[in-house]
Amino acid sequence: QVQLVESGGGLVQAGGSLRLSCAVSGRTVSNYAMGWFRQAPGKEREFVAGIARTAGFTSYADSVKGRFTISRENAKNTVYLQMNNVKPEDTDVFYCATRSGYISSSPNLYDYWGQGTQVTVSS
Repeated sequence: QVQLVESGGGLVQAGGSLRLSCAVSGRTVSNYAMGWFRQAPGKEREFVAGIARTAGFTSYADSVKGRFTISRENAKNTVYLQMNNVKPEDTDVFYCATRSGYISSSPNLYDYWGQGTQVTVSS
């Protein structure tokens, strides 16, 4: 059974940093594409960042390029999202997800999801 557990969310001031973690069991993160998504109440889930299984290729939404970094620690079977210079508009629930194949920005193509972690950025 595949399980993803996010942690690291919380309240942070604008301009600050947070690191989200996604611990995975039942699937080896280095063999699958991993993605981070965000969702605000009443809105669709949207792509934030992804890391491919091969060579650690990464992809980012334009809104977070240069501020967020996705990475993977194979020994811990964990994926991270380092969030720097956060803005109030980054306030959302953040989810990690996994899929076979390539990184995709479409949440419908991911087959396992975590429960989400709330990030709140104060101005």
